[in-house]
Amino acid sequence: MNLLADLFIDGQWRPGSDGRRFDVTDPADLSTIAQFAVATERDCMAAVDAAAAAQPAWAATAPRERSELLRRAYEILTEEVEVFAELMVRENGKSWADAIGEANYAKEFFRWFAEEAVRVPGDYRLSPAGDKRIVVDRQPIGVSLLVTPWNFPAAMATRKLGPALAAGCTTILKPARETPLTAAYVVEVLRRAGVPRGVVNLVTPVPTGPLVKRMIDRPEVRKLSFTGSTEVGRELLHACADSVVSTSMELGGNAPLVVLPGADLDTAVEGALLAKMRNGGSACTAANRFYVHSSVHDEFVARMDAALAAVSVGPGLDRANDLGALVSVAERDKVADLVRTAVAEGATVVRGGRSAARGAFYDATLLTGVAHGSTITTTEIFGPVTAVVRFDHVDDAVRMANDTVYGLMAYVFGEEREAMAVARRLEAGMVAVNRGVVSDPAAPFGGVKQSGLGREGGSEGILEFLEEKYIALTA
Repeated sequence: MNLLADLFIDGQWRPGSDGRRFDVTDPADLSTIAQFAVATERDCMAAVDAAAAAQPAWAATAPRERSELLRRAYEILTEEVEVFAELMVRENGKSWADAIGEANYAKEFFRWFAEEAVRVPGDYRLSPAGDKRIVVDRQPIGVSLLVTPWNFPAAMATRKLGPALAAGCTTILKPARETPLTAAYVVEVLRRAGVPRGVVNLVTPVPTGPLVKRMIDRPEVRKLSFTGSTEVGRELLHACADSVVSTSMELGGNAPLVVLPGADLDTAVEGALLAKMRNGGSACTAANRFYVHSSVHDEFVARMDAALAAVSVGPGLDRANDLGALVSVAERDKVADLVRTAVAEGATVVRGGRSAARGAFYDATLLTGVAHGSTITTTEIFGPVTAVVRFDHVDDAVRMANDTVYGLMAYVFGEEREAMAVARRLEAGMVAVNRGVVSDPAAPFGGVKQSGLGREGGSEGILEFLEEKYIALTA
């Protein structure tokens, strides 16, 4: 496989200006698979310059032309979907099933926003006073800085690039240093699809925080779209305040999963496995806290234990494995520390609770006797650990589910009418009822409280990269 490991600035792949590189590691065996170029301040400023120079012409490009470019990129990714997936397995460590699932999901954002590019809404109407015509136009917001995380290196890149390019914005993509190769591949696909010079740029700055802030400080940068932790999101919001840069943020999560009395346990366990184990639990939407009613608690735990016992752990390139490695040994150790702390606070390990001797693997783990408010229920686990809290009254489950500063995702399993009633009471931007996955390019993705600002995907996603302009005409 040809691994692109350079910066992409003004239509050219090139090394960083000082020649430094950093290692990209396969977390399954800890081998170095590439050395990626470091972006200096000079490189980051060159990327901003290129995007700013390309902005007027790209904004003036016909929506159909932007649409067809995204469609071509979608078609290339469709033809090369296994190449796409293998890159993620190698640098992220996830299982083959998770990687191929993400590859198919990621490319759909280019198809969806190819369609949205030609459907940007506007308005034209007579004012109530009858003295003017009100025209509302939507125009590209401008140069957009897109910062993506390591857990979904493909989908987070396409979910931001798709709407930005469809709206007529030029872009600077800053992927996580753990997973830059997937982002570079996406950018190369866009180059092959015909994206003009300067419209898409890719940088991997070191040190990251100060150089991202330097790009935000540039007056040409008018949009920041960030996916990552709430802690970093707060810092970036502060950075954006000085220049009043528009922000979209998908931040941390602490998703509750509620199993109500009378829930169909076949459905609940199947959904819980998806909600917890998809991407090895390394997802902001992953079920983090399981609130299970006493009447079904023991049977749910027994069924979940049996299901987790069947999960095979190992390198993602072996397609028979269900659970791959975490992205790094450091991430694996964070998960292990959380489990040890949970046990110290009174939880019982029913299954798992072990790290591999080599590689960033951690067993599928089930904890019971977990207390609401304990460390593991207030921390985003980001690993394959199911932490079960018993409850007796539905009102208590709702109270505990909402007892967090986060509000991205929630799950409810139960009889449909009761489950819908509980779903409406949960403080989350997205709720899954009797299912374990909600993500869809055609649906708005985002949270409330400290889980973010704005929405990605759906018809709403492109609006994040457009500004409204009101024009008054004589009636």
